[in-house]
Amino acid sequence: MSNINLLTIRGVTAINGMHDRIQDVKTALEQRLNLDEYTDDIRPVVLNYSVVLRICLLAGLSDKSPRKIDDLNDYNMVVSRTPYATTFFTKSNIGTLFEILLKLRYKDVEADWTQPNLVSRVMGREILRGKDILMKEGGLEEWLTYIPLRAGKSLTDIPELNLRIGEYENGMDACLDMNSRQIANTQILVAGTTGSGKSNLLSVLINQIRNASSDTHYPVNFLLFDYKGEFSDPAFESNLQLFDTDRTSILNPIERPLPFTPFKDFTGRPINEVNLYATSMATALSSIAPARISAKMDDRLSDAIINAYKKRDFKPITFKMVLEEYTALLPGNKQDEKDSVSSVLNQLVKNNIFADEDRVDLLHDCYIINLGGFEKDGIMAKAIVYFVISKLNNIYEKLPKQAMNDERVELRHFTIIDEAHYMLGFENKPLQNLIAVGRNKGMSIILATQNMESFKSKYFDFYANAQYPLIMKQQQQNDAVLKDLFGVSGALLQELKQAITGLQKGELITRDSANMALGIGKPWQKIKVTHLI
Repeated sequence: MSNINLLTIRGVTAINGMHDRIQDVKTALEQRLNLDEYTDDIRPVVLNYSVVLRICLLAGLSDKSPRKIDDLNDYNMVVSRTPYATTFFTKSNIGTLFEILLKLRYKDVEADWTQPNLVSRVMGREILRGKDILMKEGGLEEWLTYIPLRAGKSLTDIPELNLRIGEYENGMDACLDMNSRQIANTQILVAGTTGSGKSNLLSVLINQIRNASSDTHYPVNFLLFDYKGEFSDPAFESNLQLFDTDRTSILNPIERPLPFTPFKDFTGRPINEVNLYATSMATALSSIAPARISAKMDDRLSDAIINAYKKRDFKPITFKMVLEEYTALLPGNKQDEKDSVSSVLNQLVKNNIFADEDRVDLLHDCYIINLGGFEKDGIMAKAIVYFVISKLNNIYEKLPKQAMNDERVELRHFTIIDEAHYMLGFENKPLQNLIAVGRNKGMSIILATQNMESFKSKYFDFYANAQYPLIMKQQQQNDAVLKDLFGVSGALLQELKQAITGLQKGELITRDSANMALGIGKPWQKIKVTHLI
């Protein structure tokens, strides 16, 4: 039998879909791993589908029954365009074991093993065989054995984050390389009007990020700000498995406070750090206020934050404490009146959107914050996004530089803001800093908005910091933005505008960096995005 190249094979769909067929195995394994009940602070284990598929494949290949190629026809195996996750055969060098077992079980079968489609169908059949073995009575008990935990990480384990988001017009896979050493940064910008396919594109991006990494020692987690509430909707719950998470990842600040404090802990730190922080937090509250805040109010707010910290011995404070200290600093005859600052603070206190202490680790898990119940351009939605991003900055400050090897660098986390234009119309320092920190700490960000103009303002040029601008159907186009993005003018600019105008739902235009560098051909390519949801 010739060598079998497992890295060329694709996944398969069988009857009602491979994931649907192994769902009962996944559920049974998770039931064995998880407790009956969990508190809000501790979440149950959610198994990666690659793990379940790999377990089923090992169980299937363990069966000594004779193999026949005709068996493949019984399951109506259809090879899909979606490959297995890059780690499926490389993790712990398990691909060698799979190849040996395949040769052993099919040693008497005459077949051309150099054909990727054949190998893909055989692998699919063995996965379903393993599923049947595991789900028979006593099957799981027979297979579940102690697996020693690995003590440390190896630089060889850094996953390849080459996100397959669809196809180019020539039928080739369209991929976004997120963590090769030569990539300057990892920011993704998505611009598309309602009905353009933005939500599906975001789902594809998250799915690919998690598919490539969550089964490794370097998982890439995410935090999604869900402005429209569609990812938090109970109707979307079954799709959360595509992100290797479940409904416990959804945080709804209307139902209960977000399980962390937005304020830093300055225990044992110099007072100068508190002073600087107080100034930045005062600026933050001023930025989200609907009315103009005077310099005197701003100074008073900064002093209130410092006073609150002093009373807490520099432990994290609360908005209620800030309001109390701010009110105390007002003239006696003004303390019962509400100015712009106290109005904002009152709303933050009344809505109680943050806990008094950290109960979860935003970095080491995946979360979806449901903003669907808030006015999109209102104080509360802005405050939640602003202060959560500020919290992420606090976390990133303490992280060491990310790991890297000769080929790749580690990515730790993606922050994803749908309807990001609501956060781009003012000087959003935490967001700008999160992007600036970026590559050195292993973070990335995906910003999605309805119009490409939103990404460039007097405060910050997000396009200049974006590795991948993804332009979908637009209500209007801005010539200056297109010139900046693609370096085009004259007839080529008009051709680009026509290409964007002609985009259908689920299609996008992005830069062709190779053509731009060489100065040949069109500096853009069209992609048909994979349909996922």
